[in-house]
Amino acid sequence: MPDTPLTPGTDPKAANRARFELELEFVQALANPFYIHSLAQQNILEQPSFINFLKYLLYWKEKDYARFVHYPHALHHLELLQHAEFRAIMKKDEFFREYLHQQQFDHWRTWRDPAHLNASGVDSDVPEAKSQDG
Repeated sequence: MPDTPLTPGTDPKAANRARFELELEFVQALANPFYIHSLAQQNILEQPSFINFLKYLLYWKEKDYARFVHYPHALHHLELLQHAEFRAIMKKDEFFREYLHQQQFDHWRTWRDPAHLNASGVDSDVPEAKSQDG
């Protein structure tokens, strides 16, 4: 029997990897509110088969899979997409899409800013001044 190269169609390991990469790419695309809005405008978010697919994708929230997701907002949006109200709002309300985008931007802009990390607003890296008494 001649050696034939295994393709994703014949090699189960390669097929699983291809599926993993495809689903990961799609889940990460959900981080983009404009993409979600586009899906809604095309009525894709109303299709029962697509809604079932979104339910299936919830496994990405598990620790073993979530570690591969580079955009955490994707998992948040995936959770929101489980709700019919959110899907309906994304279809008809461009202002909500803009609101999501702005919230996402504000998070990315400030998530490493020490002033936003420390609840007291005091920079924890600054040593306290010693009193003159001791």
